[in-house]
Amino acid sequence: MTIAVTAWLGAMPGFMAPLLLAALGLLLCERAGVLNLGVEGVMALGAMVGAAMSLAGWSPWAAMGAGALGGLAVSLPFMVAVIVFRAPQISAGLALAAIALGASAALGRGASHKPFPGLENMTWGGDWAALPVVGRMLFQQDAVVYLTLILAGLMALWLMRTRAGLRLRAVGEDPATADASGVDVQLYQFGAVAVGSLLIGLAGAYLSVGGSNIWTEGMVAGRGWIALALVVFAQWSPIRAIGGAVLFGGAEALIPRLQAMGVEVPVYLLSMLPYALTIGVLVLMALSKRARQAEPGFLGRAYIRQDR
Repeated sequence: MTIAVTAWLGAMPGFMAPLLLAALGLLLCERAGVLNLGVEGVMALGAMVGAAMSLAGWSPWAAMGAGALGGLAVSLPFMVAVIVFRAPQISAGLALAAIALGASAALGRGASHKPFPGLENMTWGGDWAALPVVGRMLFQQDAVVYLTLILAGLMALWLMRTRAGLRLRAVGEDPATADASGVDVQLYQFGAVAVGSLLIGLAGAYLSVGGSNIWTEGMVAGRGWIALALVVFAQWSPIRAIGGAVLFGGAEALIPRLQAMGVEVPVYLLSMLPYALTIGVLVLMALSKRARQAEPGFLGRAYIRQDR
């Protein structure tokens, strides 16, 4: 039993990292008042680009950077549509998801089911890495896992402690007031969605380059929608998002562990576990008055300066 728990905990950070990266990207978008429902497609395109660049001989880090840029590139029409032309954000986000999913499938046929070298796990901490149960989880992960946790902390500090972070939050809460005080609302929204799209694309690239070392169509498998739920669960807080990513990532990592242990549960029922957990969390958040109060006040709405 101890071996199974150790294996589960050791695998959990690898499942946590892409969810947290995508959630941080979404959190930036939503703090600026932009609801981005295209995350599933952006992650898929990032995964495909990362795999294609890895097969072309690029280093894992360069390939993941290319995946992040791919996520930004496919998001540009969405950014222009919702920020400049004030298109309905839900419709534009769903269109982005469909376009990016289709593009990843069409452009990635040559890269499908071809393995390539990926990120290597770090081994540090000396004797601490040999600790029972938690040693592998804490001290034998790839660098992206640790950098993602650091990024969440830095983002929390930036949002809460810097002038630019406070202005971004103001844009998402009340853009008319922010505009009247001299804040360029569109500039902050463009910046937030651009950086958010980079992080979402990086999350997808990590799935192929850092996680499975292979790309297949459909490998994102709903993680983008889970990331959307994670942001709500975290009440738009980067620090709380870490706990949510651990919860959702732990549930996802549990599936292969239960199968390896020979637990007699239908595989489709096990595969439903992360999504059932997502629905349960969303229901609880919907019933929570505190969670509703944490939502950015102007989320999903188009700001027209003449209306202020």
